[in-house]
Amino acid sequence: MNENRLNVYRILEQLGIPYEVYEHPPLDTIEIALKYWKDIDAMHCKNLFFRNHKGNRHYLVIIKDTTPFNLKSLEKKLKQGKLTFGSEKRLMKYLGVKPGSVSPFGLINDEEHHVHLFLDQQLKTADKISFHPNDNTASLVLPYSNFIKYLEYLGNTYEYIDPTPENE
Repeated sequence: MNENRLNVYRILEQLGIPYEVYEHPPLDTIEIALKYWKDIDAMHCKNLFFRNHKGNRHYLVIIKDTTPFNLKSLEKKLKQGKLTFGSEKRLMKYLGVKPGSVSPFGLINDEEHHVHLFLDQQLKTADKISFHPNDNTASLVLPYSNFIKYLEYLGNTYEYIDPTPENE
């Protein structure tokens, strides 16, 4: 088991946050993941890592797995120009993960709290929520309220968005 994954478990245990882990083959796409997630009782998430056009701001967008995402509306809201996916190098620098393993648990590696989160407002309705523990060969499930406790502990800024707003 990789050290990055063990760090996630250590922090959750330190915070007294209960969790369940489900092992599976590497899940590189949501389509593949849906086959393995069907029997896990939790809201599953898609995690998207973006940078602004200057490359000086980074964002983690967390949305319900099957929800389409409207990037243009986020660009309009931020007024920072075009957003693009963060490179593998940036993913490693800010979240300490490789493509396919992006999750809010990578924020444990963002000691300067550089990454801002946008959370799908639908997540608030979840009893339990699921993410990769910085490794796409497992899914970690925890109560949503404890996910917020985890975010508060880390100190990164976050806000809720509607990921699919109508065109204005």
